[in-house]
Amino acid sequence: MNKAWSIRHCLQHIMLVLFLTGSSSLWAAARDLPDFTDLVEQARATVVNISSTQKISRGKQLSPFNGPHGQRPEAPFDDFFRRFFGDEYGDRGDNEEFYDKSLGSGFVISEDGYVLTNNHVIKDADEVIVKLSDKREFVAEVVGFDKRSDVALLKIDAEDLTVAKIGDSDKLKVGGWVLAIGSPFGFDYTVTAGIVSAKARSLPNENYVPFIQTDVAINPGNSGGPLLNMEGEVIGINSQIYSRTGGFMGLSFAIPIEVVMDVVDQLKSSGHVVRGWLGILIQDVTRELAESFGMDKPIGALVARVLPDSPAEDAGIKVGDVIVNFNGKEVSSSSALPPMVGSTKVDDRVKVKIIREGKSKTIKVKISELPDDNDIKLARNGDDTRDVRIKRINISVSNLTENQKEAIEHKTGVLVEAVKPGPASRAGVRRGDVVLKFNNKDVEDIKQFKKLVKDAPDGKSVSLLILRRGSPIFLALKITEKD
Repeated sequence: MNKAWSIRHCLQHIMLVLFLTGSSSLWAAARDLPDFTDLVEQARATVVNISSTQKISRGKQLSPFNGPHGQRPEAPFDDFFRRFFGDEYGDRGDNEEFYDKSLGSGFVISEDGYVLTNNHVIKDADEVIVKLSDKREFVAEVVGFDKRSDVALLKIDAEDLTVAKIGDSDKLKVGGWVLAIGSPFGFDYTVTAGIVSAKARSLPNENYVPFIQTDVAINPGNSGGPLLNMEGEVIGINSQIYSRTGGFMGLSFAIPIEVVMDVVDQLKSSGHVVRGWLGILIQDVTRELAESFGMDKPIGALVARVLPDSPAEDAGIKVGDVIVNFNGKEVSSSSALPPMVGSTKVDDRVKVKIIREGKSKTIKVKISELPDDNDIKLARNGDDTRDVRIKRINISVSNLTENQKEAIEHKTGVLVEAVKPGPASRAGVRRGDVVLKFNNKDVEDIKQFKKLVKDAPDGKSVSLLILRRGSPIFLALKITEKD
């Protein structure tokens, strides 16, 4: 009996020790959590509420993110990345016009009234109202905006304003605490916190901004507000979220403050923003493509097209080159290159290190100004030509007509008319693609293309450059023995 009691007593003692140890760990963890109260008290006065009004005629459509009278549709949104439009209100009544209102945030960067926000917050607005933390309201002047970075600079007629402290986003570390202040859904000065999830993120159609990714809760109305570090310094502007439903899902993106302040300086001095331009279309290097190019590992930006009359063409950069270093900075992936080029001053001569046919080479390039529009459209029209089946990769192709050559601005290549299961389909080739290069060699016509395919090695990846809807894409194609 005494022995049983002794065992039971020991077990109870062990459980008590484990409980107390766990409790102390929880208390220690709680003590380590950051206290944001002082930070919020200091930064709150620098944050502003921004509302913009746009007069819309009866025939003009509302934002696709909203239904009539500003009501959001119940069906989930399909867009991957969306701008944060605040709730939009307006009553058509019997009038010929109604007013569409949007809501956002911003912050003060100078005592004499300069305010920063997102371009999409004030886009096409007839009137922009800035409300300060002390409830004063001002009609703002739009000094300038930059669509590519989604930054807008406003000016209000006020003095002795509390100014936000500008930090250094380069010092941010993944996992570090950050905080946002804004007006989600019109709830002024809402504070949310989280951590830095990643840095230098590249988003679709946002090639010139290396976004800061966080898990800070961001919702419509937060857009344009500051992202703060633990010193209360602004290290970014909250701009976008990733969402399948239209609401916050744990993926938020902010524009780094260095990018923002460079835009501000240019808007103040000239009213517009100038970026460097290389004149190439690029893509990532996959493991298979790295093998086909004779590279040890998949790094750099693969040149899929060199645009005519561009700095890249003048310098001798070619399709198939892999850019691994730009102006002394390593290019780890294709998304890393555009911000580097964009921040380079026009007319600067920079060294570009490339891998060409397995060998390293350094080229000097004189950077030009980024044009307004570099989109290339593929028009598929003209007379049909005879299809020829390339049995080894199981596709049918035709020679390009003169009209097609003119439309895509290429004098050579073959048009893919059909794709059946086989090496080409596994590589991702689709009907309507134009094959420009095969195994690093230009495709002249069907006859030469058939020979290139015939000479391709078994079991080894070869590169295939195609043009799809105006965009060049490299694919890795491998022909196996069973094909």
